[in-house]
Amino acid sequence: MDSSFLQLSRPLSVKSTFLNAIRKTSSIYSIPIGRNFQFQRHFKLESSKNGGRKTQREGAFDEAAFEAERSRLDALAMKSMAEASVRDTEGASDDDPKAWKWVIRKRIWDFMESLNIAANPRPVHHRIPNFVGAMEAANRLCDLEVFRDSQCVKVNPDSPQKGVRLLTLMGGKKLLTPQPRLRTGFFSIVESGMLTSATIKEACTSVGVAKYGEPIGLDEKIKVDLIVIGSVAVDPRTGARLGKVQGFAELEYGMLRYMGAIDDSTPIVTSVHDCQLVDDIPVEKLLVHDVPVDIVCTPTQVILTNTKIPKPQGIYWEMLSPEKLSQVRVLRELKRRIERETGKPLPCGPSEKLPPTAQRSSKPGRRASSKN
Repeated sequence: MDSSFLQLSRPLSVKSTFLNAIRKTSSIYSIPIGRNFQFQRHFKLESSKNGGRKTQREGAFDEAAFEAERSRLDALAMKSMAEASVRDTEGASDDDPKAWKWVIRKRIWDFMESLNIAANPRPVHHRIPNFVGAMEAANRLCDLEVFRDSQCVKVNPDSPQKGVRLLTLMGGKKLLTPQPRLRTGFFSIVESGMLTSATIKEACTSVGVAKYGEPIGLDEKIKVDLIVIGSVAVDPRTGARLGKVQGFAELEYGMLRYMGAIDDSTPIVTSVHDCQLVDDIPVEKLLVHDVPVDIVCTPTQVILTNTKIPKPQGIYWEMLSPEKLSQVRVLRELKRRIERETGKPLPCGPSEKLPPTAQRSSKPGRRASSKN
């Protein structure tokens, strides 16, 4: 581990003064590379045929239609989560995990917006919030020894981790990233050798992953060396974190465990603003599928959490609603596979109301000009 890790000796509160930690946002197209980050030109400088590799879409790709659909579904998801926050907190007890998690999330989102720590897309409510200084946090993350030694890095598709995705590709590493909300597929691998100097920046976006990524399935033999995860709030003393509520980070983690791509020793890192560090996530109230973090990177510091929270061992089917299962094709595929292998039906969790997701008109993994 890097000697630059800082171990906090006292708990933090979001009410503390973080104004001195607010920095001017660095453009992702003008990147201040960290002192230890070794930049290498692993992408092609001339546009040819992507080194003979096939990209996900060889035919015409309707970028405008893809982005319009993504924006529409994101808006629906934001609305659904806002409704859920009201529904889950009204009349709920203090022990209800949905209720107390919403209280912390709202406090963070409100604080970031009120002090203009939030960055686009705004408002940051019901998102993994983008923040001023996200590129500085990305640089600190990419200075880590665990990052430098990694060959394959799984990074969430949210805005504040865009810089991490870019630096992963610029470092010649494999980037494993999920389709947003797993709504049009599973994971895609993006490799710098498939890109050019003109396309590497675009490859860090959802549109770019759809254009240049190679889709993989549950049978893919991969080893993920590092997981980068987004957070709304994180306790640096314990490694406990809160996401934006939908639980896709937990599902992604569970499926990677099933594939044998990760294990308990795989480091989990999050990048957040200093104001997202909290001291009131009750570890005893976390659920078995909640994913803790080993390392926290902010624009001003790196923190080793020494978390004692057990990492999930897979998918906890008894907590997975029929609605979630019906929306995520790869989950249905995995469930059928496990039931076939064991000869026993898997349990199912309680029902819930979910936002709609995209519908695929083409077969999974097909390299066609489908609009999704």
